[in-house]
Amino acid sequence: MSESEAIAKTPSPRTLETLKNDFRQLGLQPEMTIIVHSSLSSLGWVCGGSVTVIQALMDIITPNGTIVMPAHSGDYTDPATWENPPVPSDWWSIIRENMPAFDPQITPTRAIGKIAENFRIFPQVLRSYHPVVSFAAWGKHAENIIKNHSLDYSLGESSPLARLYDLYGWVLLLGVSYDSCTCLHLAEYRVPQPQEVQRGTVIVENNQPVWKNYQDVEFNDDSFNQIGAAFEQTQAVKIAPVGSAEARFFPVKLAVDFAVDWLNNKLSC
Repeated sequence: MSESEAIAKTPSPRTLETLKNDFRQLGLQPEMTIIVHSSLSSLGWVCGGSVTVIQALMDIITPNGTIVMPAHSGDYTDPATWENPPVPSDWWSIIRENMPAFDPQITPTRAIGKIAENFRIFPQVLRSYHPVVSFAAWGKHAENIIKNHSLDYSLGESSPLARLYDLYGWVLLLGVSYDSCTCLHLAEYRVPQPQEVQRGTVIVENNQPVWKNYQDVEFNDDSFNQIGAAFEQTQAVKIAPVGSAEARFFPVKLAVDFAVDWLNNKLSC
């Protein structure tokens, strides 16, 4: 959505105070631990853009709580798997040999929105070390959440998602659907015998960039919107407007446990 389209569709400017009021109405409270998936354009025209949204979240949650956002860098993957757009196969080896190593300080996010991209460079925000699916975190539990992010099984038991589960965190879907909800991937590791795949990326070893293969499970978010719709029938999801966006707010643990049961039932059919 262009800025002129956002202005035309916004009754009045979204501000720090109006966003904070909307977040409170949705259920956000001080000292919560939350993971946020977001679309800035869905909010309408925001005075201050992504900075205002982040500041509103920080004001509500406070440093005694914790905010987490994805900081994924999908272009740090094997070029043989690229589809949007694909690259010629005779480029693959050249890309693998010349791809810069992931650096949590400077590697940009890709395709996860302006709010998440701006959040990763905010003061006191920490970022986990995973070249493809890192997470950024701010607040009380930030260091505990981002540390020891495993290269293998990247969204599984040694990932920030599992720490959010353990901390009884909450998910905020801000103008996005359940197919953006990364915590549902944790459920894919918790079904019997998930399908495994080998992936590749560049990491630093002995101060040099090195192409590294790693093990993971096959991700499939095609069913996440179905899972989300069924999960909403349990009355565990609070839905309310934030600016012009439809926002959803719910506990990580309840969502993951529900998704595990849903996937297991699907596998048994």
